[in-house]
Amino acid sequence: MKKKQTAGRDNLGKLAPKFAELNDDVLFGEVWSREKELSPRDRSMITIAALFSAGLYPQLKAHLTIGREHGVTKQEAVELVTQLAFYCGWPKAWSTFPLIQEVYGDEESELDGVPSNLSVFPVGHKNDAYAQYFIGQSYLAPLSTEQVPVFNVTFEPGCRNNWHIHHASEGGGQMLICISGRGWYQEWGKEARELHPGDVVNIPAGVKHWHGAAADSWFQHLAVEVPGKDASAEWLEPVDDDLYGKLK
Repeated sequence: MKKKQTAGRDNLGKLAPKFAELNDDVLFGEVWSREKELSPRDRSMITIAALFSAGLYPQLKAHLTIGREHGVTKQEAVELVTQLAFYCGWPKAWSTFPLIQEVYGDEESELDGVPSNLSVFPVGHKNDAYAQYFIGQSYLAPLSTEQVPVFNVTFEPGCRNNWHIHHASEGGGQMLICISGRGWYQEWGKEARELHPGDVVNIPAGVKHWHGAAADSWFQHLAVEVPGKDASAEWLEPVDDDLYGKLK
């Protein structure tokens, strides 16, 4: 589920349109997408270290947030800063630790109310980066960002994502491996399919669909991104409340 970067155009589109284009389309659209060379998590660790060493704290905070989305844990961020403090400056560490606390907060309180025995996989963090595409609260835990990206997605009861399409010029699509609870999957124009642990859903590129939890159950699935050329995700309208309400 790659998120298209628009920060450059959002903030500098009128003042420096070419810079905004290079930021969004080249730096984040091309360099950060070279996952065969370095995973997004590795790139985040490198970028956090570089910004720390330069003392660029506003950008550092932004990349701590991106790093968290890419699977960099709070403990890893703290350890990274602790080591760099000896090489780049003790005061920089004092300035950075509050940013880590602000970005990560109290990780335990974030999971209040989430059952602790859903599965053997971590729940991760609140899926804030994609919250606009979900009804209800979801959580995201990157399990692997190398070879084939795999994420554990946790849905609270009643939570579901919007209709969306995985695009690719070759290959692409997604697989869902259900591991806990009860959920639903539906393709456009077809009946909804009830999901249980052990079920596998194969989603070809170009198919409009949604998935999420049943109204009365927590639900987890592993989301496996099938490698493809020019892969991207197009997020569409929310699932109609009346449609979802008819699912039992």
